[in-house]
Amino acid sequence: MSNVSSISDPPPGPDGLPLLGNQLAFLRDPYGFMTRTAREYGDIAHWEDPTGPVYQLNHPDYIEQVLVQNNENYVKGDRFQHILGPITGNGILNSEGAVWRRNRHQIQPAFRPDRIREYATMMTDFAMETLEDWEDGQTRLVHEDMMEVTLRIVARALFGADVDEHVDTVGAALGEFMAASENLAHLVLPAGIPTPARRRIERAREDLDEVVYDLIEKRKRNPTERDVISKLLEGDEGGDGPGTGTGTGTGTGTGTGMSVDQIRDEVVTLLLAGHETTALSLTLTFYLLAKNPRVERELVDELETVLDGDPPTMADLPELSYTEKVVKESMRLYPPVPGIVREPVKPDIIGGYEIPPGATVRMHQWVVHRDPRWYDDPLAFRPARWTDGMEADLPKLAYFPFAAGPRRCIGDRFAMLEARLLLATVYQRYHLELVPGTELNLRATITARPKDDIPMTVSER
Repeated sequence: MSNVSSISDPPPGPDGLPLLGNQLAFLRDPYGFMTRTAREYGDIAHWEDPTGPVYQLNHPDYIEQVLVQNNENYVKGDRFQHILGPITGNGILNSEGAVWRRNRHQIQPAFRPDRIREYATMMTDFAMETLEDWEDGQTRLVHEDMMEVTLRIVARALFGADVDEHVDTVGAALGEFMAASENLAHLVLPAGIPTPARRRIERAREDLDEVVYDLIEKRKRNPTERDVISKLLEGDEGGDGPGTGTGTGTGTGTGTGMSVDQIRDEVVTLLLAGHETTALSLTLTFYLLAKNPRVERELVDELETVLDGDPPTMADLPELSYTEKVVKESMRLYPPVPGIVREPVKPDIIGGYEIPPGATVRMHQWVVHRDPRWYDDPLAFRPARWTDGMEADLPKLAYFPFAAGPRRCIGDRFAMLEARLLLATVYQRYHLELVPGTELNLRATITARPKDDIPMTVSER
Protein backbone atom coordinates (compact mmCIF):
# COMPACT_ATOMS: atom_id res chain seq x y z
CA MET A 1 0.00 0.00 0.00
CA SER A 2 3.05 2.32 0.12
CA ASN A 3 4.06 4.54 -2.80
CA VAL A 4 7.65 5.06 -3.87
CA SER A 5 7.36 8.84 -4.02
CA SER A 6 6.16 10.76 -0.99
CA ILE A 7 3.78 13.63 -0.46
CA SER A 8 5.51 16.45 1.40
CA ASP A 9 2.34 17.73 3.05
CA PRO A 10 0.96 15.54 5.87
CA PRO A 11 -2.28 13.62 5.36
CA PRO A 12 -5.56 15.22 6.47
CA GLY A 13 -6.74 14.96 10.05
CA PRO A 14 -8.61 16.66 12.87
CA ASP A 15 -7.73 20.17 13.97
CA GLY A 16 -6.75 20.55 17.60
CA LEU A 17 -6.49 23.16 20.31
CA PRO A 18 -3.45 25.44 20.69
CA LEU A 19 -0.71 23.71 22.71
CA LEU A 20 -2.88 20.70 23.63
CA GLY A 21 -3.57 19.58 20.08
CA ASN A 22 -6.04 16.67 20.15
CA GLN A 23 -4.86 15.26 23.48
CA LEU A 24 -7.87 16.55 25.40
CA ALA A 25 -10.35 15.38 22.73
CA PHE A 26 -8.81 11.93 22.85
CA LEU A 27 -8.98 11.69 26.64
CA ARG A 28 -12.61 12.84 26.72
CA ASP A 29 -13.79 10.22 24.24
CA PRO A 30 -10.91 7.98 23.18
CA TYR A 31 -12.87 5.32 21.31
CA GLY A 32 -15.09 7.86 19.60
CA PHE A 33 -12.11 10.02 18.64
CA MET A 34 -10.08 7.19 17.08
CA THR A 35 -13.12 5.84 15.25
CA ARG A 36 -14.24 9.22 13.89
CA THR A 37 -10.72 10.01 12.75
CA ALA A 38 -10.57 6.79 10.75
CA ARG A 39 -14.01 7.21 9.22
CA GLU A 40 -13.58 10.91 8.34
CA TYR A 41 -9.98 10.99 7.14
CA GLY A 42 -9.34 7.54 5.70
CA ASP A 43 -6.54 5.02 5.98
CA ILE A 44 -3.94 7.48 7.27
CA ALA A 45 -4.63 10.61 9.29
CA HIS A 46 -2.43 13.27 10.90
CA TRP A 47 -2.73 15.72 13.76
CA GLU A 48 -0.50 17.63 16.16
CA ASP A 49 -0.17 16.94 19.87
CA PRO A 50 2.04 18.49 22.57
CA THR A 51 4.53 15.69 21.93
CA GLY A 52 4.67 16.37 18.19
CA PRO A 53 3.07 14.98 15.02
CA VAL A 54 0.78 11.96 15.27
CA TYR A 55 -0.11 9.61 12.40
CA GLN A 56 -3.03 7.22 12.81
CA LEU A 57 -2.88 4.19 10.51
CA ASN A 58 -6.23 2.57 9.76
CA HIS A 59 -5.43 0.07 7.02
CA PRO A 60 -4.06 -3.43 7.77
CA ASP A 61 -1.39 -3.10 5.07
CA TYR A 62 -0.02 0.10 6.58
CA ILE A 63 0.02 -1.50 10.02
CA GLU A 64 1.81 -4.54 8.64
CA GLN A 65 4.46 -2.27 7.16
CA VAL A 66 5.23 -0.80 10.59
CA LEU A 67 4.96 -3.91 12.77
CA VAL A 68 6.33 -6.53 10.37
CA GLN A 69 7.91 -5.49 7.08
CA ASN A 70 9.84 -2.46 8.30
CA ASN A 71 9.80 -3.19 12.02
CA GLU A 72 13.51 -2.46 12.47
CA ASN A 73 12.83 1.19 11.65
CA TYR A 74 10.43 1.55 14.59
CA VAL A 75 10.80 1.69 18.37
CA LYS A 76 8.20 1.92 21.10
CA GLY A 77 9.03 5.60 21.39
CA ASP A 78 9.01 8.32 24.01
CA ARG A 79 5.22 8.41 24.41
CA PHE A 80 5.06 4.71 25.23
CA GLN A 81 8.00 4.93 27.63
CA HIS A 82 6.50 8.00 29.29
CA ILE A 83 3.27 6.15 30.07
CA LEU A 84 4.42 2.64 30.90
CA GLY A 85 8.03 3.08 31.96
CA PRO A 86 7.30 4.43 35.46
CA ILE A 87 5.81 1.07 36.45
CA THR A 88 7.49 -1.54 34.21
CA GLY A 89 10.93 0.03 34.00
CA ASN A 90 12.97 -1.51 31.19
CA GLY A 91 11.14 -4.82 30.84
CA ILE A 92 10.55 -6.52 27.50
CA LEU A 93 7.54 -4.32 26.78
CA ASN A 94 9.76 -1.22 26.90
CA SER A 95 13.32 -2.26 26.10
CA GLU A 96 14.85 -2.04 22.64
CA GLY A 97 17.68 -3.50 20.60
CA ALA A 98 20.19 -5.87 22.15
CA VAL A 99 18.71 -5.59 25.65
CA TRP A 100 15.27 -6.58 24.38
CA ARG A 101 16.62 -9.49 22.30
CA ARG A 102 18.66 -10.84 25.21
CA ASN A 103 15.85 -10.61 27.72
CA ARG A 104 13.21 -12.03 25.42
CA HIS A 105 15.52 -14.93 24.61
CA GLN A 106 15.93 -15.70 28.31
CA ILE A 107 12.19 -15.52 28.99
CA GLN A 108 11.02 -17.33 25.84
CA PRO A 109 11.45 -20.93 27.17
CA ALA A 110 8.61 -20.36 29.65
CA PHE A 111 6.27 -19.91 26.69
CA ARG A 112 7.33 -22.85 24.53
CA PRO A 113 4.40 -25.07 23.46
CA ASP A 114 5.55 -27.96 25.66
CA ARG A 115 5.70 -25.70 28.72
CA ILE A 116 2.34 -24.14 27.98
CA ARG A 117 0.74 -27.60 27.82
CA GLU A 118 1.99 -28.19 31.35
CA TYR A 119 0.07 -25.14 32.61
CA ALA A 120 -3.36 -26.33 31.45
CA THR A 121 -4.34 -28.47 34.46
CA MET A 122 -3.16 -25.79 36.87
CA MET A 123 -5.25 -23.17 35.06
CA THR A 124 -8.40 -25.26 35.35
CA ASP A 125 -7.68 -26.06 38.99
CA PHE A 126 -7.36 -22.38 39.88
CA ALA A 127 -10.57 -21.61 37.99
CA MET A 128 -12.44 -24.29 39.95
CA GLU A 129 -11.04 -22.93 43.22
CA THR A 130 -12.37 -19.50 42.28
CA LEU A 131 -15.84 -20.93 41.66
CA GLU A 132 -15.87 -22.48 45.13
CA ASP A 133 -16.48 -18.97 46.48
CA TRP A 134 -19.47 -18.43 44.18
CA GLU A 135 -23.00 -19.12 45.39
CA ASP A 136 -26.23 -19.52 43.47
CA GLY A 137 -27.98 -16.16 43.15
CA GLN A 138 -24.95 -14.19 44.36
CA THR A 139 -23.81 -10.95 42.74
CA ARG A 140 -20.13 -11.00 41.85
CA LEU A 141 -17.75 -8.30 40.62
CA VAL A 142 -16.46 -10.47 37.82
CA HIS A 143 -13.55 -8.28 36.80
CA GLU A 144 -12.13 -8.52 40.32
CA ASP A 145 -12.63 -12.30 40.29
CA MET A 146 -10.84 -12.66 36.96
CA MET A 147 -8.01 -10.35 38.00
CA GLU A 148 -7.43 -12.48 41.08
CA VAL A 149 -7.47 -15.87 39.37
CA THR A 150 -5.30 -14.81 36.42
CA LEU A 151 -2.77 -13.23 38.79
CA ARG A 152 -2.57 -16.47 40.77
CA ILE A 153 -2.12 -18.44 37.53
CA VAL A 154 0.67 -16.31 36.07
CA ALA A 155 2.56 -16.24 39.39
CA ARG A 156 2.41 -20.01 39.76
CA ALA A 157 3.11 -20.80 36.10
CA LEU A 158 5.99 -18.40 35.48
CA PHE A 159 7.46 -17.86 38.95
CA GLY A 160 6.47 -21.01 40.83
CA ALA A 161 5.02 -18.77 43.55
CA ASP A 162 1.79 -18.40 45.46
CA VAL A 163 0.74 -14.77 45.68
CA ASP A 164 -2.58 -15.16 47.48
CA GLU A 165 -1.50 -12.80 50.26
CA HIS A 166 -0.47 -10.17 47.69
CA VAL A 167 -3.51 -10.26 45.39
CA ASP A 168 -5.12 -7.17 46.90
CA THR A 169 -1.85 -5.25 46.91
CA VAL A 170 -1.07 -5.98 43.26
CA GLY A 171 -4.64 -5.33 42.17
CA ALA A 172 -4.86 -2.00 43.99
CA ALA A 173 -1.47 -0.87 42.67
CA LEU A 174 -2.37 -1.76 39.11
CA GLY A 175 -5.70 0.02 39.40
CA GLU A 176 -4.04 3.15 40.75
CA PHE A 177 -1.48 3.12 37.96
CA MET A 178 -4.06 2.66 35.20
CA ALA A 179 -6.22 5.50 36.50
CA ALA A 180 -3.29 7.88 36.99
CA SER A 181 -1.68 7.07 33.64
CA GLU A 182 -4.50 8.74 31.68
CA ASN A 183 -4.21 12.01 33.62
CA LEU A 184 -3.71 14.93 31.23
CA ALA A 185 -0.96 16.56 33.30
CA HIS A 186 0.94 13.26 33.43
CA LEU A 187 0.67 12.83 29.67
CA VAL A 188 1.64 16.38 28.75
CA LEU A 189 4.09 17.69 31.35
CA PRO A 190 7.81 16.77 31.24
CA ALA A 191 8.71 13.70 33.29
CA GLY A 192 10.58 15.61 36.01
CA ILE A 193 7.59 17.69 37.10
CA PRO A 194 5.79 16.18 40.11
CA THR A 195 2.01 15.92 39.87
CA PRO A 196 -0.62 14.19 42.04
CA ALA A 197 -0.99 11.51 39.35
CA ARG A 198 2.74 10.85 39.32
CA ARG A 199 2.83 10.57 43.09
CA ARG A 200 0.06 7.96 42.83
CA ILE A 201 2.13 6.08 40.26
CA GLU A 202 5.18 6.21 42.55
CA ARG A 203 3.16 4.77 45.43
CA ALA A 204 1.81 2.05 43.15
CA ARG A 205 5.36 1.18 42.10
CA GLU A 206 6.53 1.03 45.69
CA ASP A 207 3.72 -1.38 46.57
CA LEU A 208 4.52 -3.58 43.57
CA ASP A 209 8.24 -3.51 44.30
CA GLU A 210 7.67 -4.80 47.81
CA VAL A 211 5.95 -7.85 46.36
CA VAL A 212 8.32 -8.41 43.44
CA TYR A 213 11.61 -8.01 45.28
CA ASP A 214 10.28 -10.46 47.87
CA LEU A 215 9.63 -12.99 45.08
CA ILE A 216 13.14 -12.47 43.74
CA GLU A 217 14.73 -12.87 47.16
CA LYS A 218 12.83 -16.11 47.77
CA ARG A 219 14.00 -17.49 44.44
CA LYS A 220 17.61 -16.48 45.19
CA ARG A 221 17.41 -18.59 48.35
CA ASN A 222 15.51 -21.43 46.71
CA PRO A 223 16.03 -21.53 42.93
CA THR A 224 14.28 -24.08 40.73
CA GLU A 225 15.08 -25.52 37.34
CA ARG A 226 12.08 -24.09 35.50
CA ASP A 227 10.70 -20.80 36.83
CA VAL A 228 11.49 -17.54 35.05
CA ILE A 229 13.06 -15.75 38.02
CA SER A 230 15.56 -18.56 38.63
CA LYS A 231 16.53 -18.53 34.96
CA LEU A 232 17.06 -14.78 35.01
CA LEU A 233 19.06 -15.02 38.23
CA GLU A 234 21.48 -17.46 36.61
CA GLY A 235 22.95 -14.49 34.77
CA ASP A 236 22.55 -11.97 37.61
CA GLU A 237 25.53 -9.62 37.89
CA GLY A 238 24.65 -8.25 41.29
CA GLY A 239 23.18 -4.94 40.16
CA ASP A 240 21.80 -2.45 42.60
CA GLY A 241 20.28 -5.02 44.92
CA PRO A 242 16.66 -5.48 45.93
CA GLY A 243 14.67 -2.61 47.28
CA THR A 244 16.23 0.25 45.36
CA GLY A 245 13.48 0.31 42.76
CA THR A 246 15.60 2.16 40.19
CA GLY A 247 14.47 -0.07 37.37
CA THR A 248 17.46 0.94 35.24
CA GLY A 249 18.36 -2.60 34.25
CA THR A 250 21.96 -1.55 33.60
CA GLY A 251 23.71 -3.99 35.94
CA THR A 252 27.23 -3.53 37.24
CA GLY A 253 29.23 -6.14 35.35
CA THR A 254 30.45 -6.45 31.80
CA GLY A 255 28.76 -9.68 30.71
CA THR A 256 25.26 -10.35 29.48
CA GLY A 257 23.58 -11.05 32.80
CA MET A 258 20.84 -8.95 34.33
CA SER A 259 20.97 -6.74 37.37
CA VAL A 260 18.47 -7.48 40.12
CA ASP A 261 16.65 -4.32 39.11
CA GLN A 262 16.43 -5.49 35.51
CA ILE A 263 15.01 -8.79 36.77
CA ARG A 264 12.53 -6.72 38.77
CA ASP A 265 11.45 -4.99 35.57
CA GLU A 266 10.91 -8.28 33.76
CA VAL A 267 8.97 -9.80 36.65
CA VAL A 268 6.70 -6.76 36.96
CA THR A 269 6.12 -6.78 33.20
CA LEU A 270 5.18 -10.46 33.14
CA LEU A 271 3.14 -10.21 36.33
CA LEU A 272 1.06 -7.32 35.06
CA ALA A 273 0.84 -8.08 31.35
CA GLY A 274 0.39 -11.77 32.06
CA HIS A 275 -2.85 -11.34 33.96
CA GLU A 276 -4.32 -7.93 33.13
CA THR A 277 -5.17 -8.61 29.48
CA THR A 278 -6.58 -12.11 30.02
CA ALA A 279 -8.70 -10.91 32.92
CA LEU A 280 -10.05 -8.13 30.72
CA SER A 281 -10.73 -10.51 27.85
CA LEU A 282 -12.73 -12.82 30.11
CA THR A 283 -14.63 -9.99 31.78
CA LEU A 284 -15.64 -8.50 28.46
CA THR A 285 -16.57 -11.94 27.14
CA PHE A 286 -18.88 -12.42 30.13
CA TYR A 287 -20.42 -9.04 29.34
CA LEU A 288 -20.99 -9.95 25.68
CA LEU A 289 -22.46 -13.35 26.52
CA ALA A 290 -24.89 -11.73 28.95
CA LYS A 291 -25.97 -9.40 26.15
CA ASN A 292 -26.26 -12.26 23.64
CA PRO A 293 -28.11 -15.23 25.19
CA ARG A 294 -28.26 -17.21 21.93
CA VAL A 295 -24.47 -17.21 21.76
CA GLU A 296 -24.28 -18.32 25.38
CA ARG A 297 -26.69 -21.18 24.65
CA GLU A 298 -24.55 -22.40 21.77
CA LEU A 299 -21.43 -22.17 23.94
CA VAL A 300 -23.06 -24.14 26.76
CA ASP A 301 -24.36 -26.78 24.30
CA GLU A 302 -20.80 -27.35 23.09
CA LEU A 303 -19.46 -27.59 26.65
CA GLU A 304 -22.13 -30.11 27.63
CA THR A 305 -21.53 -32.23 24.52
CA VAL A 306 -17.73 -32.25 24.63
CA LEU A 307 -17.05 -32.25 28.37
CA ASP A 308 -20.06 -34.22 29.66
CA GLY A 309 -19.64 -32.65 33.10
CA ASP A 310 -15.86 -33.16 33.38
CA PRO A 311 -13.45 -30.23 33.86
CA PRO A 312 -11.92 -29.00 30.57
CA THR A 313 -8.44 -30.22 29.70
CA MET A 314 -5.84 -29.47 27.06
CA ALA A 315 -7.01 -32.55 25.16
CA ASP A 316 -10.55 -31.15 24.91
CA LEU A 317 -9.57 -27.90 23.23
CA PRO A 318 -9.56 -29.14 19.60
CA GLU A 319 -13.22 -30.08 20.03
CA LEU A 320 -14.11 -26.82 21.78
CA SER A 321 -14.06 -24.90 18.51
CA TYR A 322 -17.01 -22.65 19.30
CA THR A 323 -15.44 -21.77 22.65
CA GLU A 324 -12.37 -20.55 20.80
CA LYS A 325 -14.53 -18.56 18.39
CA VAL A 326 -16.25 -16.86 21.32
CA VAL A 327 -12.87 -15.75 22.69
CA LYS A 328 -11.66 -14.55 19.28
CA GLU A 329 -14.84 -12.64 18.58
CA SER A 330 -14.75 -11.02 22.02
CA MET A 331 -11.17 -9.85 21.40
CA ARG A 332 -12.25 -8.51 18.03
CA LEU A 333 -15.00 -6.33 19.47
CA TYR A 334 -13.20 -5.51 22.72
CA PRO A 335 -9.45 -5.94 22.21
CA PRO A 336 -7.83 -5.88 25.68
CA VAL A 337 -5.12 -3.62 24.25
CA PRO A 338 -7.07 -1.15 22.10
CA GLY A 339 -4.09 0.49 20.40
CA ILE A 340 -0.36 0.33 19.70
CA VAL A 341 2.15 3.15 19.29
CA ARG A 342 5.47 3.22 17.49
CA GLU A 343 8.05 5.87 16.61
CA PRO A 344 10.21 5.79 13.44
CA VAL A 345 13.93 6.25 13.88
CA LYS A 346 14.35 7.13 10.20
CA PRO A 347 11.86 8.57 7.70
CA ASP A 348 9.38 6.09 6.29
CA ILE A 349 6.82 6.40 3.51
CA ILE A 350 3.36 5.06 4.26
CA GLY A 351 0.46 5.50 1.87
CA GLY A 352 2.54 7.97 -0.09
CA TYR A 353 3.15 10.20 2.92
CA GLU A 354 6.52 10.68 4.58
CA ILE A 355 6.50 9.85 8.29
CA PRO A 356 9.32 11.80 10.00
CA PRO A 357 11.57 10.42 12.75
CA GLY A 358 10.19 11.07 16.21
CA ALA A 359 6.56 11.15 15.09
CA THR A 360 4.05 9.02 16.98
CA VAL A 361 2.43 6.32 14.85
CA ARG A 362 -0.84 5.03 16.28
CA MET A 363 -2.49 1.75 15.21
CA HIS A 364 -5.80 0.92 16.85
CA GLN A 365 -7.11 -2.63 17.03
CA TRP A 366 -10.38 -1.08 18.18
CA VAL A 367 -10.75 0.70 14.82
CA VAL A 368 -9.51 -1.99 12.45
CA HIS A 369 -11.40 -4.81 14.19
CA ARG A 370 -14.66 -2.87 13.67
CA ASP A 371 -14.07 -1.81 10.08
CA PRO A 372 -16.99 -2.86 7.83
CA ARG A 373 -14.55 -3.46 4.97
CA TRP A 374 -13.24 -6.52 6.77
CA TYR A 375 -16.21 -7.62 8.90
CA ASP A 376 -19.87 -7.91 7.97
CA ASP A 377 -22.10 -6.27 10.57
CA PRO A 378 -18.95 -5.36 12.53
CA LEU A 379 -20.63 -4.26 15.76
CA ALA A 380 -22.50 -7.57 16.15
CA PHE A 381 -21.14 -10.27 18.46
CA ARG A 382 -21.11 -13.25 16.08
CA PRO A 383 -18.56 -15.93 16.96
CA ALA A 384 -19.82 -18.08 14.09
CA ARG A 385 -18.26 -15.61 11.64
CA TRP A 386 -14.85 -17.18 12.35
CA THR A 387 -14.81 -19.81 9.61
CA ASP A 388 -11.66 -20.98 7.84
CA GLY A 389 -12.82 -19.22 4.68
CA MET A 390 -13.50 -15.95 6.48
CA GLU A 391 -10.06 -15.95 8.10
CA ALA A 392 -8.37 -16.78 4.79
CA ASP A 393 -10.02 -13.75 3.18
CA LEU A 394 -8.99 -11.31 5.93
CA PRO A 395 -5.99 -9.06 5.31
CA LYS A 396 -3.14 -10.23 7.53
CA LEU A 397 -3.51 -7.49 10.11
CA ALA A 398 -7.24 -6.93 10.02
CA TYR A 399 -7.11 -8.85 13.32
CA PHE A 400 -4.15 -8.30 15.63
CA PRO A 401 -5.14 -8.48 19.32
CA PHE A 402 -1.61 -9.62 20.23
CA ALA A 403 0.16 -7.17 17.86
CA ALA A 404 2.43 -8.68 15.19
CA GLY A 405 6.01 -9.09 14.03
CA PRO A 406 9.00 -9.56 16.33
CA ARG A 407 7.28 -7.59 19.12
CA ARG A 408 4.17 -9.77 19.05
CA CYS A 409 3.02 -10.62 22.57
CA ILE A 410 5.31 -13.30 23.99
CA GLY A 411 2.43 -14.81 25.96
CA ASP A 412 -0.19 -15.06 23.20
CA ARG A 413 -0.49 -18.88 23.36
CA PHE A 414 -0.54 -18.77 27.15
CA ALA A 415 -3.35 -16.20 27.09
CA MET A 416 -5.47 -18.08 24.56
CA LEU A 417 -5.11 -21.33 26.49
CA GLU A 418 -6.03 -19.63 29.76
CA ALA A 419 -9.01 -17.75 28.29
CA ARG A 420 -10.54 -20.89 26.77
CA LEU A 421 -10.06 -23.05 29.84
CA LEU A 422 -11.40 -20.46 32.27
CA LEU A 423 -14.34 -19.59 30.04
CA ALA A 424 -15.26 -23.27 29.71
CA THR A 425 -14.91 -23.87 33.45
CA VAL A 426 -17.14 -20.93 34.38
CA TYR A 427 -19.92 -21.51 31.84
CA GLN A 428 -20.00 -25.21 32.44
CA ARG A 429 -21.25 -24.45 35.95
CA TYR A 430 -22.81 -20.99 35.90
CA HIS A 431 -25.06 -18.64 33.97
CA LEU A 432 -24.12 -14.96 34.42
CA GLU A 433 -26.52 -12.02 34.12
CA LEU A 434 -25.68 -8.34 34.22
CA VAL A 435 -27.17 -6.44 37.13
CA PRO A 436 -29.78 -4.09 35.64
CA GLY A 437 -28.44 -0.64 34.91
CA THR A 438 -24.84 -1.81 34.46
CA GLU A 439 -23.06 0.11 31.72
CA LEU A 440 -19.71 -0.60 30.12
CA ASN A 441 -17.31 2.35 30.08
CA LEU A 442 -13.74 1.58 29.11
CA ARG A 443 -10.46 3.37 29.59
CA ALA A 444 -8.17 3.60 26.57
CA THR A 445 -4.63 4.19 27.74
CA ILE A 446 -2.68 0.96 28.00
CA THR A 447 -5.57 -1.49 28.22
CA ALA A 448 -9.33 -1.35 27.71
CA ARG A 449 -10.08 -1.58 31.41
CA PRO A 450 -13.61 -0.91 32.72
CA LYS A 451 -13.88 2.38 34.58
CA ASP A 452 -16.60 0.98 36.84
CA ASP A 453 -17.44 -2.38 38.39
CA ILE A 454 -19.31 -4.92 36.27
CA PRO A 455 -21.60 -6.68 38.76
CA MET A 456 -23.15 -9.92 37.54
CA THR A 457 -25.59 -12.31 39.18
CA VAL A 458 -24.42 -15.93 38.97
CA SER A 459 -26.84 -18.86 38.78
CA GLU A 460 -25.88 -22.52 38.97
CA ARG A 461 -26.83 -24.61 35.97
